[in-house]
Amino acid sequence: MMLPVAILAGGLATRLHPITEHIPKSLVDVAGRPFAEHQIELLRARGLSDIVFVVGHLGEMVRDVIGDGSRWGVRVRYVFDGDRPLGTGGAVRAALSELGDSFFVIYGDSYLACDYAAIEQAFLSSGKMGLMTVFRNDDRWDRSNVLFDQGRILRYDKAARIPGMRHIDYGLGAFRHSAFDHRPAGEAFDLVAVYQDLLARDDLAGFEVHERFFEIGSHAGLEETQAHLAGKSPSADQT
Repeated sequence: MMLPVAILAGGLATRLHPITEHIPKSLVDVAGRPFAEHQIELLRARGLSDIVFVVGHLGEMVRDVIGDGSRWGVRVRYVFDGDRPLGTGGAVRAALSELGDSFFVIYGDSYLACDYAAIEQAFLSSGKMGLMTVFRNDDRWDRSNVLFDQGRILRYDKAARIPGMRHIDYGLGAFRHSAFDHRPAGEAFDLVAVYQDLLARDDLAGFEVHERFFEIGSHAGLEETQAHLAGKSPSADQT
């Protein structure tokens, strides 16, 4: 059985207004169905069957629509942010008790048709506390933010870009529980800070994927993902 996966789906999704004024981003209609259903089917097709939705704003709607995952033959659970947003890192920290010693993390607006089994093997054999997947982007779909060379992440920075950054954080990470141990429960922080902390301690592995990412975080991304998923089955999705 493969690692559990946390889906970070607690954001306000303001870039998708007015679509997301009354529904969470995970339930936005994509090719005739809530986006979360596409994610679950893709994960199931890649061998992942233990899924934890980390939700906040309108999270009860996600639970009501998706349920326990039995429709897809997977196990789905939910962790709620609480009274205030915890950021992507704080949300993972809040879900640690549901995730075990090692786990994947993806974002609730991402569709990532990559080889999860190969990534899991690379992570577990690396001996590192974290792994970041990267994709050679060359600023095509978003601004590149990773300096990656000969299988190693040398720098990761979304704000201060430097020459040579041709890769981008793909949006799929793997972590050990201990990567978050030094963060107090209830603290709001970003997952970027966790990656940078691990990189500074030489405790972050890198894995290059070659399947481009799709996302629904913006209206343009939603339109592109809609076109990509219309009539496509996740088991056949290798582009």
